[in-house]
Amino acid sequence: MYTVDCKIVAHATILCGCEKRWHMSTINRGTYQEDAGVQRRRWLILIVLNLFTFMSTLDGSIVNIALPVLSGKLGLPIAQVEWVTTGYLMAICSVILFFGRLGDIVGKIKLFKIGTVVFIAGSLLCGLSGSLPLLVASRIVQALGAAMTMANSQGIVTDIFPATERGKALGLIGTFVSLGSIAGPSLGGIIVSNLGWEYIFWVNVPIGLIAIGLGCKVLPKDLIRVQARIDIPGSLLFACFIVPLFAGLLLGQQHGYGNPGILLALGAATLALIAFLWVELRKPEPLLQLNLFKNPLFSLSILCGFLVFAANFCFNIIAPFYTQSMLGLSPSSAGVLLMLFPICMVVVAPLSGALSDKIGSELLTFAGLIVMVIAQFGLARLHDGSPVALVGVWIGMLGIGSGMFQSPNNSLVMSTVPRTQLGSAGSVNSLVRNIGMVVGITIATTTLFHVMSGLAGHRVTGLVKGRPDIFLAGMHVVFITSASICLAAAVLTGWRFVRTKRVRVEVKRRGPEEGRG
Repeated sequence: MYTVDCKIVAHATILCGCEKRWHMSTINRGTYQEDAGVQRRRWLILIVLNLFTFMSTLDGSIVNIALPVLSGKLGLPIAQVEWVTTGYLMAICSVILFFGRLGDIVGKIKLFKIGTVVFIAGSLLCGLSGSLPLLVASRIVQALGAAMTMANSQGIVTDIFPATERGKALGLIGTFVSLGSIAGPSLGGIIVSNLGWEYIFWVNVPIGLIAIGLGCKVLPKDLIRVQARIDIPGSLLFACFIVPLFAGLLLGQQHGYGNPGILLALGAATLALIAFLWVELRKPEPLLQLNLFKNPLFSLSILCGFLVFAANFCFNIIAPFYTQSMLGLSPSSAGVLLMLFPICMVVVAPLSGALSDKIGSELLTFAGLIVMVIAQFGLARLHDGSPVALVGVWIGMLGIGSGMFQSPNNSLVMSTVPRTQLGSAGSVNSLVRNIGMVVGITIATTTLFHVMSGLAGHRVTGLVKGRPDIFLAGMHVVFITSASICLAAAVLTGWRFVRTKRVRVEVKRRGPEEGRG
């Protein structure tokens, strides 16, 4: 049961105008709750959605463990090979809002099905790529398919599941999102060590074909479509914001942020963002429902989720290099060690989600962040001679803290908006999650290379042979930075917990007084 804040009700009223326009422009041919066949298959439908949710988020991080191998195979520095990871996430961020809106117009299930085929085709092409440009291009194809599925999966769940089970189903999708984004390095290490880097992409093909076959049988036809125009100016401006922003951040690591081209790219991103917000505020049917952010609890939950994904991807980008290059572990052994993160998370997340229904989400999110802060500071104290068992303890704690945080925070995101805004909220949640991944990668690599360059006396964009001390110094600063990010999220979550507790006390106090009145 969720506690209703008086301000939430007020913000729901503010959003009423948008809801009316939504209903007036919607073609509704009944509901899935009235279809007994769909209701019998609803959990199979959720399995299909979760399979692609897992694979699409997994592919945002699974390449990280293979970056050292790809760097050696292609003869390129780490900073250039990172385009394989960043290009994928950047493409998703650029188009996910567009595909969310397009799904409302042409049908969410129809677009989801198209996305599954595009994603599998992109995965096949990635494994066949023999050069960096071809691999990055294939990753963009893969990202387009992933964005189609990500943008519409939560909306499909909202349409199909009855209100009594909707929160549970959305929570399971949130768990698979978190699991997929974190399990990449560990699963990737095992695959790269035993099969080769190509198979981190090809593994999607048989699993995806099974999911597509199952989806053809269980996914129903779209019943609800919105009669509206696609916000083309908003879509283009948002892409013009994302692409130069992340391109500037990534290229800045290689050429320095004082480079005129880099400054031009970042300036263009800033202007595009301003223009995007100006256009969206004046659109009757905008690409991004900015009214959602008038709800402070929604905005705070989204912000905390962003910070946690940024912090976790600092770990994701650094841990493979530490475990293989500093501890001397094979990709397979490193993958097994890193597997502690998703294992602990997948055990704790469902328990945390169930417990949040009884005691509320605020306390659990705060406790999870505190555990993450401790784990990140522990990782910041590791060196090339650290016992593997100690490394495992800190990695496991990071997984436990993430599991305690993610499910309750996802519930907070979805419970602080009206039911008619769940689809928009889910798209924003997916967008912010992916932006957090890219920002985390950028923070980690920028900080690492800056510290390493200062100690080496020249610009460094990769490991320096025979100087593990330089990498370790940079790694320590990265983990201190990620711990500080988690600490900031903990402070915000603690404020939210205290504020919500005060509101509950106030509501209880006013109840008897109003009764007497």
